[in-house]
Amino acid sequence: MSATTPVRVGVIGGGIMGSGIAETAARAGCEVTVIDVAAADTVLPRIGTSLRRAVSSGKLSADDARATLSRISAAPNLSVLDEQTVIIEAVPEIEELKLDLFARLDDIARPDALLATNTLSILVARVAAATTRPEKVIGVHFFNPVPVLPLVELIPSMLTSPETVDAAVRFATGVLGKRVIDAKDQAGFVVNALLIPYLLSAVLMLDAGVATAEDIDQGMVDGCAHPLGPLALIDLIGIDTTVAIADALYAEFKEPHLAAPPALRRMCDAGILGRKSGHGFYQYTN
Repeated sequence: MSATTPVRVGVIGGGIMGSGIAETAARAGCEVTVIDVAAADTVLPRIGTSLRRAVSSGKLSADDARATLSRISAAPNLSVLDEQTVIIEAVPEIEELKLDLFARLDDIARPDALLATNTLSILVARVAAATTRPEKVIGVHFFNPVPVLPLVELIPSMLTSPETVDAAVRFATGVLGKRVIDAKDQAGFVVNALLIPYLLSAVLMLDAGVATAEDIDQGMVDGCAHPLGPLALIDLIGIDTTVAIADALYAEFKEPHLAAPPALRRMCDAGILGRKSGHGFYQYTN
């Protein structure tokens, strides 16, 4: 697998992360198939909008944008993933859903396919155990927005073979041009294990009336040179996703500071999910 050899990539899930992964792979020259029930209606237009932004900002030529979009196809089910050399799962952070998908891939994916999960917090070993080829499964955690942020966490489980790790490194660095860090297969891995407690602290501070959302965020942007304040970042990640990661961290480590604050859980229950719903700690318009 090299940067000069076209790679056939399957991306399962057409949400923000799946669309970003598909766009990134297609911009790197891969032939990409996105699996999502609404892929043709929502995913391809979303990627097209992202590419137009890249063109208008001067980061991509119009010809490259057209070529990128031509390398992306969409399908509603997994059955077309029988020839892909790399398959990346990017569905919502629901363990039962991920396990079901990987079990079904056993009967579809080619024997030498690299099977990657873009999980945020679910242990890779649990996902791998759902297949008859756990040595082929590895965590490949991208960061949003995928076409912009350079980092990928690689998370092998105790079942992942060295050959699979090497193949994942070659794909992430040599094909996609990403920067890789290695992480242990534990809840939160590296980045979220450090990030989530910080984000939860900001919610607790807001709920206690210490400062407004605007002042908390401005303090971290101007005082610590963060590109985005913690509450605005939760809105970007998704309030439901933040709660899911916090729950996974708390389930594994049982540390009180890892528990999702009640205020955050109430927002999630009310459908106030951040940017994706148009309303979080801030209001958003399309």
